[in-house]
Formats: sequence, C-alpha cells, structure tokens
Amino acid sequence: MKRPALAAVILASAIAAEAQVYQWQDEHNKTVISDRPPSGPVRQLRRIDTVAAPSPASEPAATPAKTLADRDMEFRKRQQEARDAAEKSENEQRANARKREDCDALRRYLRTLESGERIQNTDARGERYYLDDSERAREIARTRDDLQRNCK
Repeated sequence: MKRPALAAVILASAIAAEAQVYQWQDEHNKTVISDRPPSGPVRQLRRIDTVAAPSPASEPAATPAKTLADRDMEFRKRQQEARDAAEKSENEQRANARKREDCDALRRYLRTLESGERIQNTDARGERYYLDDSERAREIARTRDDLQRNCK
C-alpha cells in the first residue's frame, strides 16, 4: 500500500521537475506557447523555466508584526462595521417595504375613487358624509399626484 503511493509521489515530482515551457513565433508571426518543443524551423525560440517563485513567507517582513491588542482592536472594528452595514441594509429594506405598502394603498384608493362607488368620509366632528363629484375629482387629482411623486 505504501509503495504505490510513494511511487506516485516520486513520479509526480519528477514530471513537475522536468516540465518546460517553450515560446516561439511561427511562420505567420503568431506567438505560440506550449509545453512541447516546436517541430520544424521557428523564429525566436525561448525556453521558460517553471521554477516556482519564492513564497512571501520566506521573505523578511517589511512591517513589524502587530500585537495581539492591535489585532483584537482591528477585529472588533471589522465586527462593528459589519453590524452597522447589516443594520443599514435592514433599515433600507424596511423603508422600501413600507414605501411599497403605501404605494399599493394609494393605488387601491385611486381605483376606488375612479370606480364611481360612493365614498364615505368623516369630518372633524365625527359625522359621516359622502364625496360629491367635485370633491371626488380633487381627491383623484391629489392621489395621482402623490402616486407620481412618490411611487415611481
């Protein structure tokens, strides 16, 4: 069981070590990049080494390491910013939902006004009265104006 796994690792590392990339220009002046060498005459043949670049961890750090307190403070700041952003998004969603509900109510009221049904209102003393045609026309104009201004 161990031998096939070891053989696979050795084979993979050997293939990776032998991997080469070639770059050249063909007869139509197009640049070609391939892992196989060109067949036939070509111009500007160049072999590209596939050695991995040194990792950033092996380079010396340009900035001093942050203390635990600094990292903790940055973490708390990021958490607060995330909470603020979530709260702002939630408030915007609530405001948009409220605006949609208000617009839907205005549209229903306008349909009712335009339907010709008798509309009953209550005055300041609490007495009921019905809208006459001129009041209905004013209400329709006011409702359409509100819809146009607020519900686009």
